[in-house]
Amino acid sequence: MSSWWRDAVIYQVYIRSFADGNGDGVGDVAGLRSRLPYLAALGVDALWLNPWYASPQVDAGYDVSDYRRLDPLFGTLEDAKALIADAHAHGLRLILDIVPNHTSDQHPWFQEALTAAPGSPARSRYHFRPGRGVDGSEPPTDWPSIFGGPAWTRTVEADGKPGDWFLHLFAPEQPDLNWTNPEVRAEFESILRFWLDLGVDGFRIDVAHGLTKDPAFPDVASTSTGMLDGVAADHPYFDRDETLAIYEGWRRVADSYEGERVFVAEAWVADASRVARYLTPTRLHTAFNFGLLSCPWDATALRTEIEATLGVLAAVGAPATWVLSNHDVLRHATRYGRAQTSLADARRLYGTPVDHALGERRARAAMQLINALPGGTYVYQGEELGLPEVEDLPPEAWQDPSRHHGGHDGPVRDGCRVPLPWSGDAAPFGFSPAGATAAPWLPQPAEWKNRTAAAEEQDPHSTLSHYRALLRIRREWLRRGLGDGTPLEWLAAPSGVLAFRRGEVLYYANLSEAPVALPAGYRVLIGSEAVEGAVLGVDVAVWLVAE
Repeated sequence: MSSWWRDAVIYQVYIRSFADGNGDGVGDVAGLRSRLPYLAALGVDALWLNPWYASPQVDAGYDVSDYRRLDPLFGTLEDAKALIADAHAHGLRLILDIVPNHTSDQHPWFQEALTAAPGSPARSRYHFRPGRGVDGSEPPTDWPSIFGGPAWTRTVEADGKPGDWFLHLFAPEQPDLNWTNPEVRAEFESILRFWLDLGVDGFRIDVAHGLTKDPAFPDVASTSTGMLDGVAADHPYFDRDETLAIYEGWRRVADSYEGERVFVAEAWVADASRVARYLTPTRLHTAFNFGLLSCPWDATALRTEIEATLGVLAAVGAPATWVLSNHDVLRHATRYGRAQTSLADARRLYGTPVDHALGERRARAAMQLINALPGGTYVYQGEELGLPEVEDLPPEAWQDPSRHHGGHDGPVRDGCRVPLPWSGDAAPFGFSPAGATAAPWLPQPAEWKNRTAAAEEQDPHSTLSHYRALLRIRREWLRRGLGDGTPLEWLAAPSGVLAFRRGEVLYYANLSEAPVALPAGYRVLIGSEAVEGAVLGVDVAVWLVAE
């Protein structure tokens, strides 16, 4: 029997935007617990929660001040224990986000480091270095922060004089840890055990390709500041060989527990072959395969990416893990609603007109694609409702730290983080309990009254109804062609059509500009849209089985 994680459907819970249980306008554990029946009915196998740890919330919880305590925004440790038990009772596994590249600047370790002397053991847990220039006033390297500006901030010593600089690849409030320090390694293995002892089923590793740095600290002389741009081999701070050894220690920790506890890596690296390095049997179990997320809506491009991913992962015995959206990128229902549809196009065309009906139509076909492929898949909360990106949030509502630190004019990530609409005709659309006086932490569009979970549950043709049916059928056919084990066989098809066989199931998607005929002798198991006769419409996908 295949391990559960090799073909699981995992639902990403961006907890502050999922469901608000106490009426303060921010999602929390109580709200999530109240919606577990909805998630079980959707048909997913596990939940991945974005960080819920104690945090100043400079970067929505990715700046952690205490890895063993929940932030009061979300609840208490007792609430966490109750959620783990409730999720398991609903047949749902629970995966936490772990943030090992950096801590908050409010973490006790960093506060201790700021008051300690240069070269002290307290400072050796981070990267403190003297500046360049005669008076040390220039950063130690030219490394850029992902959020814009330099990746170094200068300290002020106890006597008030300027001191050493510390490294932060993200916000200045997120100092990078020094993973050559044995104390750092031991602490994180202890954190893993803390949560595994409480019953969590695994971890998603934030910036898994980070952690170790070139001890020579060379300049990069690069104009690229984006983590999503991929990196070349022998990069001074991303995708370094030394990082892989850390995960061998983590794997030994996970393997010491019963019940197949797993890791999934967020690794924005150059290509699928670099991802595969993290997924040997002694390292991590899975990694997000971001290739399809970045692809245009084009049959040739999609096939090329699928073949490349499956080829390199098969060589290390790892399953693919397909992703279309997450909390860091524009929702695919919006990306697909424009003439140019790659992720790069979406960032360039941010805020230009969108054909929402077209985007949702393609998004449903894409969901049918990834769930027909070998491996597992992710659902980002709200995509099952067909939610679009909110690209017209007023600037005064923005929370994304890249806007505070970067001064750039690219997409603001808050547009995919707007709180979910559950019911009703006006905000907060059931996100907060009746009578709540605090508004949701980001404003919800008025037109979302037609996209609430309650409204879509009543419509058999809604995107929610399609997701539920699709995931139910996928589960029924896991051992008859879908899921992890059965190889993919490409089929001859007209230009612009993706067609392949998985066991007894055929997948056809028409990405061309005209309807195409379906093969004779097959019936539609499920379609992303209604199929009339034996003709497949434009931007429609079907699963077929023999008559």
